[in-house]
Amino acid sequence: MLFQKKYLFAASLLMIFNNPLFSQKIERKDYVLKYKDIAINQMLTYGIPASITLAQACLESADGNSSLAKEANNHFGIKCHNWDGETYLHDDDTKNECFRKYKTVEDSYKDHSEFLRYRERYQFLFDLDPKDYKRWAEGLQKAGYATSPDYAQRLIKIIEDFNLMQYDLVADSVPPSPNEIIADKEYKPVKTSSLYKISLTRKLFKKNGVAYIIGNHLDTYEDIAREYNLFTKELLRFNDLDRSRPIEDGTIIYVEKKRTKGDTLLDKHIVDSGETLYDISQKYAIQLKSLYKINGLKEGAEVSEGQEIKLR
Repeated sequence: MLFQKKYLFAASLLMIFNNPLFSQKIERKDYVLKYKDIAINQMLTYGIPASITLAQACLESADGNSSLAKEANNHFGIKCHNWDGETYLHDDDTKNECFRKYKTVEDSYKDHSEFLRYRERYQFLFDLDPKDYKRWAEGLQKAGYATSPDYAQRLIKIIEDFNLMQYDLVADSVPPSPNEIIADKEYKPVKTSSLYKISLTRKLFKKNGVAYIIGNHLDTYEDIAREYNLFTKELLRFNDLDRSRPIEDGTIIYVEKKRTKGDTLLDKHIVDSGETLYDISQKYAIQLKSLYKINGLKEGAEVSEGQEIKLR
């Protein structure tokens, strides 16, 4: 009987110490060495400085020691927000908040990269120098990644204390900014183009291989159609429009048929506040009906903030 009690006690201790919450605490320097290669790979794929990724992971996961990191492999404190995967309830600003749960730590790092790259409010970061960790840290705070008023300074201190900026120097080049991919690019039609010698009075631009103009409140669909040798119905169809939508200053108006899928350099978009699927179709020069089809949505379906929209 005594032997049985001792056995049960020893087994209980073994279960406790095998529990990830009771495992030996990870030191920051060891955490950095363990995950630096994942951070570098994310930098090469998405363009986020490895130093920033590592500093955020250290801060948000308590160097991999938090219960959220140990039980959910969530190293960046990302909450559920339109998440279809497994979830983990954890006390944060309020009790039992919903957080994303990942199969591996690497999945958490990848999701963090996509969280930043595909959301509108973070896109300005990708126009910064990828080796300027201070401006990246300040930008993250400005964009509202965390509520702490000294969030940027805390990231910078971790980077400088542990020389994390050395990992930003590994890559000669990083992927282009999302803003570079969807920026207005002036277009001069070649002689073989149907647009050659048509409407030389205003600039033509191109996005996703489709020519467009920037309209203003004085324009009408009829005038633009005439200017580009199109039928008005044809122009409206190119832009998934009817006549009731007014032309405002800065309106993108395509004078060629939009594509059925997006640019290969940007394969998804995260819906911003107040954004519609039509807005996304115009932003990326993709036919509205194609966006419905690619995303398995019924025509006319509404989208919500934080929803992931595939572009191809």
